[in-house]
Amino acid sequence: MNRTIIVAVWALVVGLALIWLGVWRALQPIMLSDVTLPRTWSKNTLERDGVSVALEVRPLAEDSVLREGGFADVRFRVTDSASGQPLSGVNPGAWLDPETVAADQAQGREHSCKSRVGVFLKSSIGARPLLDLNSYFLLVMNRDASVSVVDPSVSVGGITSTMARIDIKQPPMDWVTPRDNKRVFVSMPTAAEIAVIDSEQFKLIDSVAAGSNPVRLALQPDERLLWVGNNAKSTEESGVTVIDTRSLKTLKHLATGAGHHEIAFSKDSRFAFVTNRDDGTLSLIDIASLTISQQLQTGSHPLSVAHSPLSQAVYVADGKDGTVTVVDTASLAVRRVIKMKQGLGPMGFSADGRFGIVLNTLENQASVIDAATDSLIHELNVSTEPYQVVFTKAYAYIRGLASAKVTMINLSSLGEGRTPISQSFEAGPQAPRLAGDLPLASSLAVSRDDNAVFVVNPVDNTTYFYAEGMNAPMSGYPNRGQVARAAMVIDRSLREVEPGLYSARIKLPTAGRFDVAFLLNQPNIIHCFTALVEPDKNLSQHPGVPKVEFMLDKSTAALGSPYVVRFRIVQGKQKVQRSGVKDVQVRYFRAPTSRARQVAALEVGDGVYEAPVTLDQNGAWYLHVRAASLGASFDDKTFASVRVLPGDAH
Repeated sequence: MNRTIIVAVWALVVGLALIWLGVWRALQPIMLSDVTLPRTWSKNTLERDGVSVALEVRPLAEDSVLREGGFADVRFRVTDSASGQPLSGVNPGAWLDPETVAADQAQGREHSCKSRVGVFLKSSIGARPLLDLNSYFLLVMNRDASVSVVDPSVSVGGITSTMARIDIKQPPMDWVTPRDNKRVFVSMPTAAEIAVIDSEQFKLIDSVAAGSNPVRLALQPDERLLWVGNNAKSTEESGVTVIDTRSLKTLKHLATGAGHHEIAFSKDSRFAFVTNRDDGTLSLIDIASLTISQQLQTGSHPLSVAHSPLSQAVYVADGKDGTVTVVDTASLAVRRVIKMKQGLGPMGFSADGRFGIVLNTLENQASVIDAATDSLIHELNVSTEPYQVVFTKAYAYIRGLASAKVTMINLSSLGEGRTPISQSFEAGPQAPRLAGDLPLASSLAVSRDDNAVFVVNPVDNTTYFYAEGMNAPMSGYPNRGQVARAAMVIDRSLREVEPGLYSARIKLPTAGRFDVAFLLNQPNIIHCFTALVEPDKNLSQHPGVPKVEFMLDKSTAALGSPYVVRFRIVQGKQKVQRSGVKDVQVRYFRAPTSRARQVAALEVGDGVYEAPVTLDQNGAWYLHVRAASLGASFDDKTFASVRVLPGDAH
C-alpha cells in the first residue's frame, strides 16, 4: 500500500504556485478530521498506537547549541514502542514554524497543531511554514561562471525565488552530485579544475585540479572516486583524471586515448569503461589499482557508453559505424555487436536496466535495446536532432536540439512485438540550438518523486516543470540576471539515513520558540514538538533583512473601481520602518496566466508606501513588492491577493 501523501488540492493552485507538485511524495489522502490526536508525550518523545517517535534537533556547531543562522540536523527516530524495532519506509512529513501561543490557548495545542498541518498540506500562498522539511531546491547551471539556487515553491506570475548565486572560477560544462545531494562537483574546462559546491549551505568550498580541459564528470557506484574526462589536445593529457571524493585529492591521471571521453562503471565499482572517440577504443580500467587493463576496439567513432545492471554489461554506441558493442563486465569480453544506423550518439538505460535507448541525431530517432536479449527491438521517431535522454520510473524523456518539443516514451509499452506509446510536449517557444554555447550537462532534470521533469529552455532562459499525465508544462521558472543552461534537483526532504531514522538538514531561523510539526500516515499521527533557537550575540548589531507588510483595507475590490495597494517596509526584530527607498515597485498579475504588470510606489509616510493598480478583470490578483536597491531577493516570498468581483456582486 502506498504510504506517501497526495496533496489533493494541488490542482487548485496550478498556474499560481507549484509548491508541492514534484516536491511532496504521493501519499494516500488523509482526512485530517479523522486523525486521532496523540494523548501522551514527554518533551520531544511521543508514544501512540504502538509507535514511538523521538525528535532530536542536532546542531552542527561545536558548542552544541541551536543558534540562529547556524545549521542543524532534524532527526526523527520512529520505532515500534513494544519491541523497539525501527519502522522503515514510513515516509513522515515535517514542518518548522514559529510557536503559536494564541492559537494553542484558544484551540488547545493538539487541535491547533492539527489545523496548521492541514494548512501546510494545502500549499497555499501566504500560508506556508517557515521551513518545509519535505522540500527540494533547483540548481540552475548558468552560461557564465555561476550556479543559481531556486526555491521552486515560489513561482507566481513569472516571479521566481532565486535564493542564492554561487560564483565559481570559470564557466561550467558538466556536473554530478552524490545520492545524498550534499555536494555538487562542477567541471570548469577553462580553469582545468573541478568546483566543489556545498549544496547544504549553497557555497563554493573548493576548486580541485583536474587535468587538461576537464569536461565529462562521473561518480562510480560506491561514490568513492570522481572520474573526470580530459578532452586534451595532446595524447599524453587526453584521458581521465581520478579524484578522491572525501579528501578532494587528485589521485591519478590515465592517458586512455584521443578525443572526447564518456565514462561508465561496473555495478560493483571494480571497473571503469572510458570511450576514446578519436581512437575508436574503449579503455577498461581496474579501479583498485587505477591501471588500464586493456583497450578494446568498439568501432571507429564511439560516442557514448552506458551500463545495464540487468545484463551486467556496458554498451558502446558508435556514431560512424552505426553499431552498439556489448561488453560483459564479468569476462571483460565483447559478447555481441548490434548493427543499427549511422548517427548514433547519447545513450541511457532505464533504472531497472531492461531498456536502453540510443539517440540517432541523423535519423531523428531513438533506437530501443532490450538488455534481456541484447537486441534492437524498436526504432521510434522523436524530437528533431535528439541529444539528451533521461529516465523516470515510467518514461524516457528525449530532448531535441532542433526542436522545442520533448518526446516521452512510455517504458511499460516497450517490448518485442509490442507497439510503443510516445507523446510530446513543448518546453518553451524555441529550439535549444538557437541559444548556442550549450554545456554537456543535461537540460532535463528528474523530480525528486520520479514522476516529473524540469526542462531548461536556454533560448527563453526559463526552466519548465512538467508533471506526468499533464498536456503541457505546469509552470516556468525564469532565471533572472543569468542565462540558464542546465538544471539539477537537490533534495532536502526527510531521508531515511538508517532504518527508522529520518533526517533533514536545515538552516536555523531567527531566535525563538518553534513548533516542529510531525505527520505520519499509518498510523495517522499529527503532533507538534518544540524546539528553542538561541540568539547569536554576534548578529545583534545586524540591522536585519527588510520585509514587506501589506496594509490592505480589504481583500476584495469591485470591477472598475480604483484600488490602491498600501504597505510598509520594516527591518530587523524591532520592525523599524524603512523610509527613503526610491525604487519600490509593485508587480501584479491576474491568475493564472495574465502578463505581469508593474507600477512605481511612492512613500506616503514613514516607511509606508502606496501604489495605484489597475484591476480590470474579474478573478484573483496577486501582488508582490520589489526594490532593486534592497537586493535581488528582497522579500520575494511575501505576496498579497485581491479578488475582483463584478460591480453588482461586491
